[in-house]
Amino acid sequence: MNNKLIATLAMLLASSTAALADASDGKVKIGILNDQSGVYADFGGKFSYEAALMAVEDFGGKVLGVPVEVVTADHQNKPDIASNIARQWYDTEQVDSIMELTTSSVALAVQAISKEKKKIDIVTGAATTELTGKQCSPYGFHWAYDTHSLAVGTGGALVKQGGDSWFFLTADYAFGYSLEENTSNYVKENGGNVVGAVRHPLATTDFSSFLLQAQSSGAKVIGLANAGLDTSNAIKQAAEFGIVQGGQRLAALLFTLAEVHGLGLEAAQGLTLTEGFYWNRNEESAKFGKRFMERTGKMPNMVHAGTYSAVTQYLKAIEKAGSDDADAVSKELHAMPVNDVFAENGTVAPNGRMIHDMYLLEVKKPEESKEPWDYFKVLATIPGKEAFIDPAQSGCDLVKS
Repeated sequence: MNNKLIATLAMLLASSTAALADASDGKVKIGILNDQSGVYADFGGKFSYEAALMAVEDFGGKVLGVPVEVVTADHQNKPDIASNIARQWYDTEQVDSIMELTTSSVALAVQAISKEKKKIDIVTGAATTELTGKQCSPYGFHWAYDTHSLAVGTGGALVKQGGDSWFFLTADYAFGYSLEENTSNYVKENGGNVVGAVRHPLATTDFSSFLLQAQSSGAKVIGLANAGLDTSNAIKQAAEFGIVQGGQRLAALLFTLAEVHGLGLEAAQGLTLTEGFYWNRNEESAKFGKRFMERTGKMPNMVHAGTYSAVTQYLKAIEKAGSDDADAVSKELHAMPVNDVFAENGTVAPNGRMIHDMYLLEVKKPEESKEPWDYFKVLATIPGKEAFIDPAQSGCDLVKS
């Protein structure tokens, strides 16, 4: 083979490789959009941003030979603010994907924009099953947990323990409605009944009137269909009314390690909750937790670990696709198994729901905790097929088509 032919073949190979490995704008840019100053600031907040940075650093800081950049913003739990940021990021700041998206109303709004713009969004902070139901998107993915998995975990455990009558304190927006509906359905399917419900505004500071209604209902279980500081404040004020001492149980339907830490073991002990990740569950999760702790001063919950997983899998999908084109990346995200510190043998359903195991947890008594952040007993592993809605039954048009 002569030198001229060798040179020609080398040029063709180089051009072919360049065509396959194509990252638009000479970089890959990820946006972490969430609540950084309100009731969910510890739930996700700046700590999710740090988890995203960790993922990029662990991946080597580049994909397809171009740098990976992470930007972040505070949506203040307002869909209009989140929508404006998302459009600006997509239209003028070359953001390729938006992730985290705490607050269901925000996540639904941004997923709609991402679908319109043909951009990938991966939700780790919001819970509503509508994201993979009626409002699903070929570019939308729901990663860490959802309201159905919380209902199956915490709701199911309490019904089995005799908690067959429920009253709900529900956050007055999409997340709260979805969590109440999913838990109510699960309670009824298992022979229980719902005696009533009351809705409260996001970021409520005074739960007294709501708790008095719940107390007077006589329900065995008061389901807190809220999250973050709302749940913590409701638990604190329930103690002032002697609700648990009076024989009723509190079900913290979305309560994570971050909120337990803020509330303290003395107040939180005995609570049953469900998460998709616990740092002290095994050697690998503990190693990740301690790295995260060194970086942030706190242990990760499922939102933080889920964000790390989502960013990592997104970069793997770009690498596998040889492009950051949303259609190509979406195809790989649907096809690739998820095996990382967050999920073992996770799979992505056609509607974008990442199916993985969830964990039923109980908050330890103070004397049972052996080290800082050692807060949970793992009561049970909930297999992903039980935790999440069958994609074929989700109402998603992608599944039907």
